Amino acid sequence: MMIDRRFFLGGSLALGASACIPPDQSPLGRLAAELRIIEAVAGGTLGVEIFNTVTGASVGINQDKRFGHASSFKFSLAALLLQRDAAGTIDADRHVTWTEADMLSYAPFTRERIATGATLRELARATQITSDNPAANILLRNLGGPAGLTAFWRSLGDEVSRVDRYEPEMNLVPTGEFRDTTTPAAMARTVAKIVYGDVLPEKERAELKGWMVDTETGLRRVRAGLPEGWAAGDKTGTSGLIGGTEYNYIDIGFAEGPKGEGPLTFACYFRARQTESEMLPRGELALARVGRIIKEFAEPERGLPLVGKIY
Repeated sequence: MMIDRRFFLGGSLALGASACIPPDQSPLGRLAAELRIIEAVAGGTLGVEIFNTVTGASVGINQDKRFGHASSFKFSLAALLLQRDAAGTIDADRHVTWTEADMLSYAPFTRERIATGATLRELARATQITSDNPAANILLRNLGGPAGLTAFWRSLGDEVSRVDRYEPEMNLVPTGEFRDTTTPAAMARTVAKIVYGDVLPEKERAELKGWMVDTETGLRRVRAGLPEGWAAGDKTGTSGLIGGTEYNYIDIGFAEGPKGEGPLTFACYFRARQTESEMLPRGELALARVGRIIKEFAEPERGLPLVGKIY
């Protein structure tokens, strides 16, 4: 997907004509203005936090606004299993089975394995990479339910993120809903702690990062806007209100430049009212355009002075 600089220039002229350019003309202020242009052109509400795990610098818009997780919570669910396995409180290689009563509409892994079952580790990999819904529910039940995952976030210092329901009900998050939500600012830092901090031992961190890189749905979102040569992985989410026209697109993950840029984490949420035919292309294009901002933010002159690795 080509991200043309003319998109930003044209949007800037449009905002300038209406006297809407923010007064902050610092490097970070200009990046935030470009994010506002993406939001305006896409015609929805864009929430973004891009976080430099080395300097602690960040840039975004609507960073403290609440958005639904959709399937993006499955990244933290997989991390929780790996953490507990490393601590010896659960065996990730324990074999579990399920029945037809557990099946939901999207089940590429669990449908294929319903006769034989799988290990918890296999379920974690499937829920991260394929977003298998029954796999997420089975795993969530084995890890203390929604309260168990919320407690995991609290243990990381994330006092904002929460999960209250199972799939598929947890996707029903209209504007103003508090349940099953997070904010871009909170989730970008939670991703940083999981991927680059000491939440997981090195082996488990590498395993989870590998799963994130293998999550192909992300190739059409933020990663589509990153330059060639960048290493990145993510977890996406998509949800729509039943009988309505409000759709939500999510992409959370990490990005590392070939010249040592970053490492960065990002949490991007786009909510729009649109027709079903516009559903994926419009939302995915908005998130892909954020990938261009990540590259610009990673340039040394955009960030804050180096103060030592935070995570």
